[in-house]
Amino acid sequence: MSENKHDTESGWVDPDDAPELDDAWFERAELRVGDTVIRPGRPKAGATKVSTTVRFDADIIDAFRADGPGWQTRMNRALRQWLDARKAA
Repeated sequence: MSENKHDTESGWVDPDDAPELDDAWFERAELRVGDTVIRPGRPKAGATKVSTTVRFDADIIDAFRADGPGWQTRMNRALRQWLDARKAA
């Protein structure tokens, strides 16, 4: 005769037994699309900038700062335009 098999445990898990997903869990989580991890923030620029110290006349700095935030970007653009015009000449 064959022996009776013992009852096996079911694979069912009560969803109420799952751990709560708190803020700490979400802070550690990674956003993925397929196997690729998506990093927050803007992507790295192809051409990086260099930090330096330069002395300008006060009125030049004041004129760029007067237009508000982004004055360093505008100053960079003005210098780029000057450089491009110089190369073309």
